[in-house]
Amino acid sequence: MVWYQTENIRNIAILGHAGSGKTTLTEALLAASGEITHQGSIEKGNTVCDFDKNEIQLQHSTDCSVCSFDHAGAHVNLIDSPGYPDFYNRSIAVLPAVETAAVVMNAQTGVELISRRIMDAAAKRNLCRLIIINKIDIADTNLSTLFEQVQSAFGKACLPLNLPAEQGRKVVDCYFSPSDQVTDFSSVTEAHDALIDQVVEVDDELMETYLEQEQSLSPKQLHKAFEQVLREGRLVPICFVSTRTGAGIDLLLKIFEELMPNPFEGNPPIFLKGLEDKAVHISQKKDDHVLAHVFKVIINPYYGRLGLFRIHQGTIQNNTHLYIGEGRKAFKVGHLLKLQGKHPKELSEGISGDIGAVAKVDEVYYDAVLHDHHDEDLFHLKQMNFLPPMHGLAISTTRQGDEQKLSEALAKLIAEDPGLHIEHRANVDETILRGSSELHLRTVMDKMKSQYQLDVKTSLPSIAYAETITQSAEGHHRHKKQSGGAGQFGEVLLRVEPLQRGSGIEFVNKIVGGVIPSQFIPALEKGVHHAIDSGVYAGYPLQDIRVTVHGGKFHAVDSKEIAFVMAGKKAFINAIEKAHPIVLEPVVNIQINIPDINTGVINANISTMRGLITGSSTLNNNRVEVDCQVPLSEMNDYQTRLNSETGGEGTYCMEFSHYQPAPDKMQRSLHQAFKKETQ
Repeated sequence: MVWYQTENIRNIAILGHAGSGKTTLTEALLAASGEITHQGSIEKGNTVCDFDKNEIQLQHSTDCSVCSFDHAGAHVNLIDSPGYPDFYNRSIAVLPAVETAAVVMNAQTGVELISRRIMDAAAKRNLCRLIIINKIDIADTNLSTLFEQVQSAFGKACLPLNLPAEQGRKVVDCYFSPSDQVTDFSSVTEAHDALIDQVVEVDDELMETYLEQEQSLSPKQLHKAFEQVLREGRLVPICFVSTRTGAGIDLLLKIFEELMPNPFEGNPPIFLKGLEDKAVHISQKKDDHVLAHVFKVIINPYYGRLGLFRIHQGTIQNNTHLYIGEGRKAFKVGHLLKLQGKHPKELSEGISGDIGAVAKVDEVYYDAVLHDHHDEDLFHLKQMNFLPPMHGLAISTTRQGDEQKLSEALAKLIAEDPGLHIEHRANVDETILRGSSELHLRTVMDKMKSQYQLDVKTSLPSIAYAETITQSAEGHHRHKKQSGGAGQFGEVLLRVEPLQRGSGIEFVNKIVGGVIPSQFIPALEKGVHHAIDSGVYAGYPLQDIRVTVHGGKFHAVDSKEIAFVMAGKKAFINAIEKAHPIVLEPVVNIQINIPDINTGVINANISTMRGLITGSSTLNNNRVEVDCQVPLSEMNDYQTRLNSETGGEGTYCMEFSHYQPAPDKMQRSLHQAFKKETQ
């Protein structure tokens, strides 16, 4: 048995922008707790969490890693995450596994894009949030201004638990044992009073004691109310640290242990049941049915497919039989593991609230729910809001005969990374791998070569264009085939209508009188969706359309599913061709970080890229952040162009914004190319 109980567990994700020092912070916490004897470094490539060869070479994280330590009565599970926007989907994929999102910020650069995104994503998951400001000892860092910037970005609920002193060489506790020490800004008394005022607001009895009896309140008295304000988002604590000098690390350990919520104190995850997504309550008790959620999959050459999971209810032991999702066949847990970076350790049991892993289970997949009773067959968690893939590479094998090997490698890579998508364009026999950015896809290509020994050819990124219609139209098709014996017959009448941008696809069945029997409607819809996915006008998926089936015919003998698949597809194509189809191009939001002397030339370049500047802001260290919207087709090789204009000092990140009609010349070019391909 493990020594700890659920109330001893703290599950914390270490998140934040690249360069904030997340991996180094994790390393410092492991060393301070005594879990490791020597603190590794990014430069030497010997940290617990950055162990992949590519990470060591790049000197930054490209994926999430799990580790844990025991200290002062707490068992702390940490998940270290990558900070580059390119790997944002990998970072937020782990949020369902934790109660606390600890967002690390670089004291020099302040509030950056990923910091904002993570804070927002954590709030939407009802997680408790903690802000850790690192690198406070670096010269010429204005921590007072940074504190104001944090409150401006995330609200007055952001309050310091400690304050820097002696130009960031040390920190002063403002909560557990406040003193009268001099700090670099504000004061211990002011910070302490602000914290207490915020906490006692939710408890009338505490408020009365605090105001009327003028009694000082101990952390123990405040604990219950403190957890409540964390859960409700009324308090987002701020901690100042320096991983280089160790300032604030011991106090941060204490904050993790005594103030961050255990699984009972955090907001419980909302499990949903069935297609109707009905919310269900879980007990979180360790002696109830097992309920665990897979938040990460790792394909390991020695351990096969590793499924990392958070146990939300029940206890898992070796030989426990678990079902995966709606699967009818259970697998037996052969080896229950706990990961320490790349090193798996045998775990005697996994209790409710803990994080563990199982190896060599080929059926396990990201977002799967593991359970030991059929009562939970249809349970699932609310899906994450991943950013859509914005970059694509058309890939093919360099050696004939490697096609199957490539297919297997892609399946494994996609299983590990929820931000990757595969698209097969049958009309041009093209396989497109889509991801968040050029760096994201380059990292995947490197892994394909090093881990799967596959060399692939790549072509220029393929843009994820889409199609839609601009007016309503009717479509009709009769599929009739007679070649001796039983034939095929199906006739479909339908109508297509344009919807507002971002509405997706609606399929409406208005068949009355049984002119098409109900058992053929799914086949008809399948045919429609086949045409939607393949494209009609330029070979790109259609969107923002309502399809209403309102008539047709069937034959008592010759009607079959295949007949209505074909009839539905051809009727839909017939309608689309009359509904004035157009090509839509994706537009992305861009944040460009540059030296202020380059602002003019960058703004001019944005105009030549058909872009629209939406705002700009002045940052620390004579830098400027430019916000704009640009068609994705203009972003190929943008980092190279940005480097040329800024002497290598410019960076950018982007996310999908919306689709808009492509220019007329582009419309005609894409349409003509598609006609030529299909002919």
